Amino acid sequence: MEKNLKIGIVGAGIQGISNALFLQKKGFSVTIFDRDEPGSPVASYGNAGHFSPYASVPINRPDVLTDVPAMLLSTTGPLALKWNYVPKMIPWFLQFIRNCTTKRMLHTAKNMHQILDLALPAYDELFDEIELGGLVEKKGILYIWNDQSLKSRELEIKVRNELGVDQQIVTPKEIHDLEPNIRPIYHGGVYYQYGRHARNPKKILLKLYDLFLKKGGKFLKMNIKDINFNDEKPVIKAETQSFLFDKIVIACGSFSKKLTDNLDEKIPLDTERGYHVHFKDCDHLLSRPVIFQNRGFGITPMEQGLRVVGTVEFGGLDNPLSKSRVKNLINNAKYMMGDLPEHEDEWLGFRPTLPDYLPVIGPSKKYKNVFYCFGHHHLGWTLGPISGKIISGMIAEENTNLDLKPYSSLRFS
Repeated sequence: MEKNLKIGIVGAGIQGISNALFLQKKGFSVTIFDRDEPGSPVASYGNAGHFSPYASVPINRPDVLTDVPAMLLSTTGPLALKWNYVPKMIPWFLQFIRNCTTKRMLHTAKNMHQILDLALPAYDELFDEIELGGLVEKKGILYIWNDQSLKSRELEIKVRNELGVDQQIVTPKEIHDLEPNIRPIYHGGVYYQYGRHARNPKKILLKLYDLFLKKGGKFLKMNIKDINFNDEKPVIKAETQSFLFDKIVIACGSFSKKLTDNLDEKIPLDTERGYHVHFKDCDHLLSRPVIFQNRGFGITPMEQGLRVVGTVEFGGLDNPLSKSRVKNLINNAKYMMGDLPEHEDEWLGFRPTLPDYLPVIGPSKKYKNVFYCFGHHHLGWTLGPISGKIISGMIAEENTNLDLKPYSSLRFS
């Protein structure tokens, strides 16, 4: 493989920048395109900030189907629909339901575990080259729950045990010792002591972006409309200009579908809309991220305050922010923490999600010089560097001992 290949990447979030840095390590020259500046308020900016290598048990599982109707009816629940979007989502939901068997769940869990296991070492390769300055804390991540839907919790614990995930079951007293400021709403939990969290995901992303520029990378702020081909070489088309590359990577999260549809590949990518709010100057109340599983939300102590994140809303890319979802987060935060000041920063972002809850990492179906890296749902932040490392190895035509077939887009054709 010749070294001086020119690679174009569409997307400047954690996926795009991670791909770029690992491609630079292999000696390629890289240009990133995005319609926004890196660190703008999209998913890599607004996520929960978890580095969660244990999170292999997917949402597609048998017990979820019985839980969904109750979740949708509950005002405190993690799930919501924008009814105007439901007709568009029906094909996705049907595929999702097909993926909720025990066999498919275990397939997803095994193949998520394979890359999650490598996620933190891949981050450390990038972190070795920047000054992190306290932006990553290694204090573990705590999940708590009450006695409702315990079967679901037991299932998660069992599957993770079988995969060899290191997890510590904790009692109410141990939870209180770890996080004394949480109201006693819990009966049990799990503590993942090797979990980490970001004190400010945007600042980390920008440090990685600066490293990319320092290593000779180029960034062009442009809205990419289409991919064409000149012979077999891909051409990235913006509104008024076109750019020829040897190979390209599509890594623009939920917006990737517009490009893959144009490449005549029908990948059932949709979006889970996620929200956050901040409670400023309250980050001293928690030492680590805490997730309350019954209500499907979490709180992470960050520089901006306590960041309350959660809810899954199916509503596409065009619907406005739902005030009821924001209110839901505020109420949940107060349920967990008691009295809190006025909230700030209402944010909505899009998690790119495929119905089998595995990402797409690998070459396109029809074009050998086009690679995909999207669909990481709730784990985009955790899986950025390992996904970029995998793609860089594919582009450099290196051998790997990983089984990469499960992440191929061919599974949908």
